[in-house]
Amino acid sequence: MELLKKRILEEGKTIGSDVVKVDMFLNHQIDVELLCEIGKEFHRLFAASNINKIVTIEASGIGIACIAAQYFSVPVVFAKKGANRNVGDNIYKADVYSFTKGITTTIGISKDYLGPDDRVLIIDDFMANGKAVHGLINIINQAGATVEGIGIVIEKGFQPGGDALRSLGYRVESLAVIKSIDNGKIVFGN
Repeated sequence: MELLKKRILEEGKTIGSDVVKVDMFLNHQIDVELLCEIGKEFHRLFAASNINKIVTIEASGIGIACIAAQYFSVPVVFAKKGANRNVGDNIYKADVYSFTKGITTTIGISKDYLGPDDRVLIIDDFMANGKAVHGLINIINQAGATVEGIGIVIEKGFQPGGDALRSLGYRVESLAVIKSIDNGKIVFGN
């Protein structure tokens, strides 16, 4: 997605050789017009799939998933982080390691909102090692639902997440794939 790549190059900041900071338009301050274009692109890519739910993880994926859901006319379900007293044991759970934060967190989705009739599109803002997506897949499998596809806004192609998921047979569509960060310069791949 050329518009997204242009914004990454113009406004993105790199930290070392493995962190890209795009919080000025994607996941802290949000450019809603850009998110609308991202949502349209995910719809274009997955329109032929019979999706009836979009699943993401809090917090950065929620805005993107909600905008995309408008184009699919389906609800968004997001995995909450940590313990939730109001859900009790009525929850599908998985442990997820965060590359960005360097910690493992338990995520969960209420059994009331995900079941065997659901055909799910997973959406997330970033993918590095793919741990968040693997956690969501684990939860979706617990529910007996089907993963129809995985939509990632920015994939760090130099880390193993996307390739690992593709090798397992999942359809992963990333709108921008960063091949490398060379001396602070972002290089895109396919």
